[in-house]
Amino acid sequence: MNLPRRFLCVITDDSRCPVELAGMALEGGARMVQLRRKNASGRELYEWSVRMQELCRHHEAVFIVNDRVDIALAIQADGVHLGQQDLPAAAARKILGPDAIIGVSVSGVAEALKAEEHGASYIGLGHIYPTFSKDKPTPPLGTQAIGEVRKAVGLPIVAIGGIDPANAPEVIEAGAAGIAVISAVTGAPDPVSASKELVRRIWQ
Repeated sequence: MNLPRRFLCVITDDSRCPVELAGMALEGGARMVQLRRKNASGRELYEWSVRMQELCRHHEAVFIVNDRVDIALAIQADGVHLGQQDLPAAAARKILGPDAIIGVSVSGVAEALKAEEHGASYIGLGHIYPTFSKDKPTPPLGTQAIGEVRKAVGLPIVAIGGIDPANAPEVIEAGAAGIAVISAVTGAPDPVSASKELVRRIWQ
């Protein structure tokens, strides 16, 4: 499966059942869902992944497993997202094969170039704005970083970190192919409506 041209990626957290959240995000127009649950057991991740992959296929969306290449391989997920401390993209590519979507988190041009060299399908660039969804020891990159990375690599950029409906258009305008959010959807009273509004702002 190929990445959409412009899209919303919703990442799960501990606040809701990930399968339930995936269904609401997809109903709201998300075109990628990433399962991220740091403290879950392998069995929990596996069982959630099976159900979330089915939902994504029904909606013709992309399902990505965070970090766990083994889970992604076991359920034949669309792909995996890797951090700088995870398995290298080149190694994940050997395991998952040439058609897998492999994302790599980066914070600048040097890491983006390395991800591209190692066979990544896209890069997750952040954090763009201040965020409370994850602990961040470094200051926000700002949208100028999107333009800098876009000039350096040919991979699609998925921007993350503090993105909401108000600033989503400027992130896309700066050169991102997609935006990834956690709290903007998981923390919303109505995740379906929150997803719809983000998608609307992406395409406006």
